[in-house]
Amino acid sequence: MSRKKKNEEYQEQEVKVKESKNDEDAIKSQDNSSQNTDGQEVNENINEADQTAQMEQDAQKVQEEILNLKDQLLRKQAEFENFRKRIFKEKEDAIKYSNQMLLLDLTSVIDDFERAMKSADESKDFDTFHKGVVMIEKQLVSLLEKNWGLKRFDSTGEVFDPEKHQAIAVEESTEHDTATVLEDYQKGYYYNDRILRPAKVKIAQPTSNASNFNNNNNDNNNNKEN
Repeated sequence: MSRKKKNEEYQEQEVKVKESKNDEDAIKSQDNSSQNTDGQEVNENINEADQTAQMEQDAQKVQEEILNLKDQLLRKQAEFENFRKRIFKEKEDAIKYSNQMLLLDLTSVIDDFERAMKSADESKDFDTFHKGVVMIEKQLVSLLEKNWGLKRFDSTGEVFDPEKHQAIAVEESTEHDTATVLEDYQKGYYYNDRILRPAKVKIAQPTSNASNFNNNNNDNNNNKEN
């Protein structure tokens, strides 16, 4: 075999070896690429799974918090409703039993009347009975004034005041310059600082003003009745 031919065969073998090596490198490269891709996909899947698990966990926490807030709201509503009912009941009782202490005070006066009547039945002594009734009346007036602000007032000799006096009789007088109360027919009462009931009185009216006073007084009486 000639040297030239041997060189050609040798070159062909080198080419084949190179091609074979290139093929192997290409295959390895493909394998590595495939492994990298698979690894990346696995990592991505793991990340997605972690994110999904975290989102589910966060959603569960939010749901638990919502349930907790709903429970607190229901409890507060129940507490408020109980509070409202209790306040309403206390207000109702306050109105219903507002006069309880007054009535309790009056029971002692009733007891005194019963004792006075029993004593009068036994003794048949009118003077003693009368004194007892007068004493009980003073006790009652004092009790109502001290404990309840109810004060009786006398009007005799006062200048006529349409706010506290109701004139039911008028007498012309030359001895008075202004309308003046001559007599109390029915005493008036204050309730604290307010007129509870005006006194029914007889008035001494200067002669020159008597007719005008009668007309004005009738108008005042009509207004009070209305």
